[in-house]
Amino acid sequence: MTPLHWKLVIDAGDPHAQAAFWAAALGYTDEDHSAFIDGLLAAGAAPPELSVTLADGRRAWRDLAAVRHPDDPYDEKSGTGHGRRILFQRVPEKKTVKNRVHLDLHPGQEKRDAEVERLETLGASVLRRVSEYGMTWVVMADPEGNEFCVE
Repeated sequence: MTPLHWKLVIDAGDPHAQAAFWAAALGYTDEDHSAFIDGLLAAGAAPPELSVTLADGRRAWRDLAAVRHPDDPYDEKSGTGHGRRILFQRVPEKKTVKNRVHLDLHPGQEKRDAEVERLETLGASVLRRVSEYGMTWVVMADPEGNEFCVE
C-alpha cells in the first residue's frame, strides 16, 4: 500500500488567529493562498464572500487557514502544503470537552521551561504540570482552549 497523504484538521472559532498562534508555536509557515483565491475570484469560480482580506493585505479563505512545515513541499500555485500540515476550520460552536487528539511538543527537558514561557507569550496557558511514571510534562491550552503537551 502506498502511504496516504494526510493533514490534521482542528475546529476553530477564529481559524486565522489559531493558524498564527500555531505557526509561531511550531516555527511553521502560515500558508498563503492569496494568488489561488484571487484567480478563482477573477474567473468567477468562487464568490467573494468566501474570502477575507487579512491585515497584511493578503486574500485568504474566510473559514479556513493552514500552516505547514517550512521544509516540506507545497504547491506554488495554490500555496497548499503537501507534507506536515495543520488546517484550521471555522465552526460555530465553542470547545466544550477535553480534546480526544492533541499535539505533543518535544523541545527536550532542558528547554521545556523556556518553551512553556515562550508559548505563554504567544497566548497559550498552563493547565497543569504532570509527573508520572518517571516522566514530566506540562499540559497547556492554545488561545481557544485546545489542550497540548510540552514534554
